[in-house]
Amino acid sequence: MPQSPSGAEDPRRRIPRTDRLLALPEVVAASHAMGERAVRDVVRAAQDRARRGEIAPEAVTAAVLTSLGEHSASSLRPVLNATGVIVHTNLGRAPLSPAAREALQDAAGYTDVEFDLATGDRSRRGVGARAALLAACPAAEDALVVNNGAAALLLAATALAAGRDVLWSRGELVEIGAGFRLAELVASAGARVREVGTTNRTHASDYREACADPASDVGAVLKVHTSNYRIEGFTSEVEIDELAGIAHEHALPLIADLGSGLLRPEPALPAEPDAASALEAGADVVITSGDKLLGGPQAGILLGRREVIERLARHPLARAVRADKLALAAIEATLAGPVPPVLDALRTSPDALRARTDALAGRLGGRTVAHDGRVGGGGGAGVPLPGWAIALDQELAAPLRTGDPAVVGTVQGGACLLDLRCVPAEREEDLVAAVGAARELLRSRGAERRAEGTVR
Repeated sequence: MPQSPSGAEDPRRRIPRTDRLLALPEVVAASHAMGERAVRDVVRAAQDRARRGEIAPEAVTAAVLTSLGEHSASSLRPVLNATGVIVHTNLGRAPLSPAAREALQDAAGYTDVEFDLATGDRSRRGVGARAALLAACPAAEDALVVNNGAAALLLAATALAAGRDVLWSRGELVEIGAGFRLAELVASAGARVREVGTTNRTHASDYREACADPASDVGAVLKVHTSNYRIEGFTSEVEIDELAGIAHEHALPLIADLGSGLLRPEPALPAEPDAASALEAGADVVITSGDKLLGGPQAGILLGRREVIERLARHPLARAVRADKLALAAIEATLAGPVPPVLDALRTSPDALRARTDALAGRLGGRTVAHDGRVGGGGGAGVPLPGWAIALDQELAAPLRTGDPAVVGTVQGGACLLDLRCVPAEREEDLVAAVGAARELLRSRGAERRAEGTVR
């Protein structure tokens, strides 16, 4: 029997061979349903876990069978979001409501997305989503849905200002995640970004002078909500109502890119701009996201004056960035259904969160600590959401992330913090089981290390 240099048997030699695992009746049956390549990947993953010491060699067969029983057609893994960040971009932003999930299932097959069943004729794409948006935001005369917020801004800049100047406050030149700069996006549309004002102060006179400059050829005025940062101190900006007056004096469209997804004012975020207020203030087209505070799927939503939205919809680029039937179905269901999970999490009272946290902390042997949640996803920048979290041993963070279900918390002050704001109440038992499994894994690893030390 092969031995390690210390004289002890190398446990990796006990890992079952690939051909023997593939010959198991359950694995053969899974190969017919899933495909041989997918099954081999599951087998290899279980063997690799044993090589890393995460499971015992004798547990490989059971791990393979368990994984095959739980195998999904997608590599994306569901996650319990215990970070306290509601619109967590790395975790897929807004979780869909049950109504939206049902709508996705219904729309997965053939649908009447561009077909009038009554007449047998072709119809306008996404009629239901458009109607739901206009019902939720009566200030808009028309609506258009594209595949994300960046696509919405690209379409607006292309259709309204290609080859011309776009007036844009220097204090609003936003960069979002992964170094993505909105100014570069607008420039890619063939528009010229003309900065006005300074980083901290922009005045109405800056826009008026740019509009009156005989050397300029202005095609549109753009107002961008600085959703992921705040400039404080000696600052000044031009509000939408005043900016709309300047733009309309020169027959220019005013584009307001709000980003965060609010269609109406939200009491929990009184400083966050919303589409209805921007339109009532005079914006010609408002851009917002579907997968942020709206609580729906990834989408870019354009709301505004009928003639402007129709102009965007007729542009050739609209075809390239249009939303698919799944996004349209989920948006409609999100707007027509009950309050989506993101707004439930946003409106959770600290007292209710404290009661849940105390109860679960007692079961988990942790302690309750103050912990501010966040909106995330480029919304509510700098606005804390007072709340609470369960503090556990820091060492639990990694096995929780890699467990089943995967639980993502935060590590702060030498502790693993689990914030329940975004964890549905019906998933608390899953969280308890995940913590128990993570502790058991740490105990088994510690026992193996002690055993190895004794042998040596």
